[in-house]
Amino acid sequence: MAASKRALAGSLVAVVAILAAGCGSSDSSSSDATPASEWADGFCSAIDDWSTSLRSLGTNLQGGNLSKDSLTSAIDDAKTATDTFTSSLRDLGKPDTESGQKAKASVDDLSTQIDDDMKTIQDAVSSTKGATGLISTVTTITTTLQTASKQVSDTLDELQSLDAKGELESAIEGAPSCKELSS
Repeated sequence: MAASKRALAGSLVAVVAILAAGCGSSDSSSSDATPASEWADGFCSAIDDWSTSLRSLGTNLQGGNLSKDSLTSAIDDAKTATDTFTSSLRDLGKPDTESGQKAKASVDDLSTQIDDDMKTIQDAVSSTKGATGLISTVTTITTTLQTASKQVSDTLDELQSLDAKGELESAIEGAPSCKELSS
């Protein structure tokens, strides 16, 4: 009986070892990467959708009849758009290029920065008091959106600098949503 328990234990150890070998971390093979053209299209599409949503926020800020309630409503819409944007960026994964993992890390960093920017805006809106507070809040929103725009631009620059072979650049130039974004 003791011999059969040892044999069973030995078999379990062998099965666990085989499963562990199959489930171990993989090298960064391209099997978990998105084709560069698809990745670029998703990236530009996310930016385009988000910037369209934020344009309506800008229109609301310039519209005149601004109150804390209208500002809160506009920021709630912007928050929803931003959540969709950052989620879309994170869901892109990495492009199937030589620098795909670095590109993914850059885009993930951008997502975190944009989430932080939205938190800054929400905090400013929630602490708004009176007409003077509204003016200060609008200034904070405008400044933060300018920062976000620069962060997107900086990420694009970083992606270009990572792209020694021009794989992403070609994909971005060929992606339909990127063409729409640049026009």
